[in-house]
Amino acid sequence: MYEPIRTKSVHNTMAGTTSSDFPHRSREEELDIQLAGHLAALLAVTDELRALTPSADLDTAAERLIQQVTRLRDGRRPARSSGAAAVHEPDAAAALHRRAHALAGRALVVAASRADTGAAILAAERMDAHSAALAPAPAPAPA
Repeated sequence: MYEPIRTKSVHNTMAGTTSSDFPHRSREEELDIQLAGHLAALLAVTDELRALTPSADLDTAAERLIQQVTRLRDGRRPARSSGAAAVHEPDAAAALHRRAHALAGRALVVAASRADTGAAILAAERMDAHSAALAPAPAPAPA
């Protein structure tokens, strides 16, 4: 019914070399790279938020994110955003909080899959903080 394969697969060998000649990363190394990328993106959004609405909480979060990314990148510190790219529009802060919440969620998933408790706790805390920032302010109590 099917014709048998008569030639070797190009995926097993390329130009006469075997696949063992190519460097491969372990699953853990790949997850480290992914987690560092998500946390670095979260740091960039945090820096933009700090430019729009400075707060001690965001400063602390930025420092903790720097520590985690530096750890995951074997001592290489992440690039920092100057905050100049932050848009000063009425809904800009809310959009940044939504983006930060999504990035923290992605980081949490990767941190959980690689069993990185410190990064998972940080990501969960940032998700909570950005959710709280997006929540509507409570109505004033009647007098």
